[in-house]
Amino acid sequence: MSAQKVLIVTGAGRGIGAAAARLAAQRCYAVCVNYRRDRGAAEGVVADIRRDGGQAIAVSADVAVEADVLRLFDTAAAELGAVDALVNNAGILERQMRLEDMDPQRMRRIFDTNVVGAFLCAREAVRRMSPRRGGRGGAIVNVSSIAARLGAPGEYIDYAASKGALDTLTIGLSKEAAADGIRVNAVRPGMIYTDMHASGGEPGRVDRLAPSIPLGRGGTVDEVAGAILWLLSDEAAYTTGSFIDIAGGK
Repeated sequence: MSAQKVLIVTGAGRGIGAAAARLAAQRCYAVCVNYRRDRGAAEGVVADIRRDGGQAIAVSADVAVEADVLRLFDTAAAELGAVDALVNNAGILERQMRLEDMDPQRMRRIFDTNVVGAFLCAREAVRRMSPRRGGRGGAIVNVSSIAARLGAPGEYIDYAASKGALDTLTIGLSKEAAADGIRVNAVRPGMIYTDMHASGGEPGRVDRLAPSIPLGRGGTVDEVAGAILWLLSDEAAYTTGSFIDIAGGK
C-alpha cells in the first residue's frame, strides 16, 4: 500500500472510529480524524498516531451540516492529499425509550447525523474519488449496526431505522459507484464495548446482554476496526455492496 493513501474517519475521537483511525495509520494511511465537539479526544488519537510515526490531523465538523462536510473534505485534501477512502462512522443515539414516547425533534437529530450526515460524506467522497472528476477510485465503509436487522425494540428503534437507511445506502451506492472504481461496503457491529451505551442511559448494557450472545461476550472496538480495514484493503478488491456482521452470532 502506498504510504500516501488518505483516509477520513468521521466520529473518530472515540470508540470504533478511534480504533479504526489508529489501525489505519499502522497500515500506512494518512488519517483525518473527524470530531464534532470533543477536540481533546480527537487530538489524543492524532497524538497516538504521530507518536508511532504516522501522519494524522484532527478536523472539527458536524457531518449533519453540509458546509462542515465540505470543509472537512477540503481540509483533508489540502493537508494530507487526495482522499482515497472514507469510514462513515459518526453516529448518535439517545436515551432508551419506546416509540410512543419519542418526539419528532429526537427523531430528526438521529436522522440528521446518522443518515443525512452519512449521505453527505459519501457524496463528497464520490465527488473526489471518481475518475470522471479527476479522482483515482477508492473505498467507503459505512459503520451500520446489527440493530438494523434486530430493530432495537423498547430501546431505540429510531437509531435502528437510521442504520437500516445506511444499509440501503451501502447497497445502492455500491452499484452506482462501481464503474468509477469506488467500492462501498459496511460493517454491522453488535454488542461492542463503547461509550455509546452510556448515551443511551445504560453504560452496562453489553454486560447485561452478553448471556444472550452466542459467543457469550461483548466485542471490542479493535475487532470492528480489523473488519473495517480489511474492507478498505486491496484484499477486498472484489468486494462491494457487502456486509460484515460483527455481533458474536446475534
